[in-house]
Amino acid sequence: MVSTAAKTFGSIIRDVSPIYYRILSKFPQNFTFCFAYGSAVKPQVGNQNKHNMIDLIYCVDNSYRWHGSNIEQNPSHYSALRFLGKGFVARFQENWGAKVYFNTLVELKEENVTIKYGVVSQKDLVGDLLDWTDLYLAGRLHKPVEIIKQTNSSQLQSALQSNLRSAVHTALLILPETFSEYDFYFAISNLSYAGDFRMTFGENKNKVRNIVQPQLVNFRELYRPILQQFHTYVDFPSGDAQCHQDLHPETKLHHLMQLPMVPQQRIVKFWNHGGPQQDMEDVLRAVAYDIDCPVILRQILKDLVWQSSVRQSLKGILTAGFLKSLRYSVKKIAKMF
Repeated sequence: MVSTAAKTFGSIIRDVSPIYYRILSKFPQNFTFCFAYGSAVKPQVGNQNKHNMIDLIYCVDNSYRWHGSNIEQNPSHYSALRFLGKGFVARFQENWGAKVYFNTLVELKEENVTIKYGVVSQKDLVGDLLDWTDLYLAGRLHKPVEIIKQTNSSQLQSALQSNLRSAVHTALLILPETFSEYDFYFAISNLSYAGDFRMTFGENKNKVRNIVQPQLVNFRELYRPILQQFHTYVDFPSGDAQCHQDLHPETKLHHLMQLPMVPQQRIVKFWNHGGPQQDMEDVLRAVAYDIDCPVILRQILKDLVWQSSVRQSLKGILTAGFLKSLRYSVKKIAKMF
């Protein structure tokens, strides 16, 4: 029997291009889940260049074993870090930044494409999806992506679905009583971009809008099964009619109680700063009744994303090597003009 999560993510797969399978064939096959994302995979306004770099994420059970095989098979993909051994590479992946190891600007000449691929262990991906430890890959999976290899892990399937539910709870806490469908998907997409220091340079300031506008149908399809679970709290009419949600403090409290663990903990820390120490339930109830609830939540998430994006970008300088990092940055800036 196929789980709801599998259906949710399976539903956005449409005739996956054979090029993805040819790309995957050039890597060790002991990975458990793979998806492609970014402007070369999903349409973005003003960014239809067919030579855009393809972004891939490989989820693996054993980082040590996977990097060992990949260093043997594709040594040129790695920076000088490969000379420190597969054990170092695996530890560097799992203990630094957002727990993803990226190889960038990898040219596959026989396919006439350039790719960037990240490697993450399944346990770390599940942790980010469930708890938003970094809101890094979890944020990318808030948006439509191309699933190249579906997971057989019920734990990961459940975490993927939980991540979408968390995005809905969060967006509803941030949005006003009445909003459009576009506003809703913009709020979801913006969760992992607001606070990302890369948005201050090297990224188009309209990136979120450019992602959402051409993909409303894909967003709708991705979130339809999830929104069926929210009919008590929000009305999503068909067509262009406005959406309405219940803003009663008890409803806000319900959403706050369903947030991932790390944002909840950060809300408690923020609320208790310099004041009497209250437990989580008391803090979340107080925040639910506070007029600044959306402001508090936005700031909490911005801080979280800022920290993880800075750490991961600094890590990327080492995993890519200085010259590749410079070329990558120049390419990102050039796309803005």
